[in-house]
Amino acid sequence: MLGISIRYQYDGDEAVWEDTVAAFIEAIDADEELGGRFHYQVNVGKDGKTRIHWGRWDTPETVQTMQSRDYFKTFSTKIGELAGDSLSPVQLRKHAATRNGG
Repeated sequence: MLGISIRYQYDGDEAVWEDTVAAFIEAIDADEELGGRFHYQVNVGKDGKTRIHWGRWDTPETVQTMQSRDYFKTFSTKIGELAGDSLSPVQLRKHAATRNGG
C-alpha cells in the first residue's frame, strides 16, 4: 500500500474548509474507476487548527489517475491556498500494520 500524509495549520473560515474537503471526498466516492483503490481521510487535531489528511492507494497508476482528475487539481490548489506555508506532505509506503490496518 502506498500513501501520503499531509499536515498543516488552518484557522480560517470553517465553512470554506468544510466545503473544500466535502467536495473532494464526494468526487472520490463518485469516481467508479478509483472505487476501492484510493482511500482518503481528513482529520482535525484537538487544538482545532491542525489538519491531517491521509491518502492511500494500491498502485502508482491509481494515484496518477486520481491526480489527472479536475477535482483533484481544484482540491490541491484550494488546500494549498488554505494551508499557506504550513503545508507539509510526506509520501509513504506501508511497512507494517495490525491485521485490520488496511
